[in-house]
Amino acid sequence: MTERPIDPDVDLHVPAQRAELHWPVLAAIAAGGALGALARYGAQSALPAPPGGFPWATFAVNVTGCLLIGVLMVVITEVRRAHRLVRPFLGVGVLGGYTTFSTYVVDVQRTLGAGAPVTALVYLAGTMAAALAAVATGMWLARRAAGARAAVR
Repeated sequence: MTERPIDPDVDLHVPAQRAELHWPVLAAIAAGGALGALARYGAQSALPAPPGGFPWATFAVNVTGCLLIGVLMVVITEVRRAHRLVRPFLGVGVLGGYTTFSTYVVDVQRTLGAGAPVTALVYLAGTMAAALAAVATGMWLARRAAGARAAVR
């Protein structure tokens, strides 16, 4: 049985990929992460949650980010071959910096601390359900768009 690399963009059995891997990938992730985090900060600044209120900005960021992750992964794995830095930049960097499941957990704690356990529970379960549905929807939309595009050709 052959061992498969954890990162499908890199084959660590190829010496050139081992030696050249780190800096370009790390730079792509860092640049994308900065952009994603700035976008998230903008969304959360525009729509702050009151104490005990539903954290709509974090919810929207996580759900839209998951939708885009679903689209991205279908496009770069099923529709067309992408440059090896596309997934680290967009997937890990931009969308990883944009989505914020750590803030999601802090929002749940703050909502509970503000005496709104029902809101916290709805947010806790609703975010997970919506995020998973968003990934599936993004994948479905990307596959459907790719199929329609192929049918036109």
